[in-house]
Amino acid sequence: MKAIVYEKYGPPEVLYFDEIAKPIVKDDEILIKVHAASVTPLDWHMLTGTPYIARLMAGLIKPKRKVLGTDVAGVVESVGVNVKQFQPGDEVFGLSFYNGAFAEYLCVPESQLQLVHKPSNISFEAAAVTPYAGYTALLCLRDLGCLQSGQKVLINGASGGTGTFAVQIAKSFGAEVTGVCSTRNLERVRSIGADHVIDYTKEDFSQNTGAYDLIFDVVRKRTFSECKDALKPQGIYVTTEFSPALMIQSQWASIAGGKKLIPLPMKRPSQQDFLDLKELLETGKITPVIDRRYPLNEVPDALRYIGKGHARGKLVITI
Repeated sequence: MKAIVYEKYGPPEVLYFDEIAKPIVKDDEILIKVHAASVTPLDWHMLTGTPYIARLMAGLIKPKRKVLGTDVAGVVESVGVNVKQFQPGDEVFGLSFYNGAFAEYLCVPESQLQLVHKPSNISFEAAAVTPYAGYTALLCLRDLGCLQSGQKVLINGASGGTGTFAVQIAKSFGAEVTGVCSTRNLERVRSIGADHVIDYTKEDFSQNTGAYDLIFDVVRKRTFSECKDALKPQGIYVTTEFSPALMIQSQWASIAGGKKLIPLPMKRPSQQDFLDLKELLETGKITPVIDRRYPLNEVPDALRYIGKGHARGKLVITI
């Protein structure tokens, strides 16, 4: 089968297009014929081996697995004798903790794959771009931010992959949503449901004193200290950044009471999280925003693009 392969950490240039053996399914594994995948920030970290904490999962000296790709959508080709939830012919989408989606086939132990049946009303491409970004937005808004109907939420980085999901998920919860983005993305963020948009090149949202119940900093361009005044007295600031220092700062903020700082934890999604995403897709409450499409052999170009940090929605790999 064809796949994008890498054997050492580095820039996208270390990736190469190759023919490798098609996997043989073991008793506890699922073999998926991949129809689409997507490029995520996690793939960038696994490619470059940075920050170094990423190597605890990927391999300390060199990658444990030669094929990247966590987001996947496709058709189950075969299953091992111990797999009961899925059968050949099922259309599925999900997240592979094992990597491997940048290939014609993905074979993963069931325990290393968070998988659900694909809604019939969406394409494989739309399904493939949902898992990582959709789950991150759901986790940060619903679970960490405790978002409630009627609250005012600000999303910094509303036009990117996770940000476009966050705007729509927040609206589905009945929140009043303000999206922060650049000038060229204002209309796009409005079109997916934001009640208000702020052009960060012209206005500093942190000067809106006491305006928001929740600030979700997707792009990690502002700190809790900078955003604190824009929160209401019991407001919450959630960031996708993670570091030991930030965890300590979060604990101090919690002890002090009032406004909270919550960094993104290293938490695996549950089956219910993906069933919730599936329902949001089925009901049309979220519609994935796709910026660019790439064939499998152009994965390095897609990673170069995401590395620049200016994607307008998600990048999909068509296979």
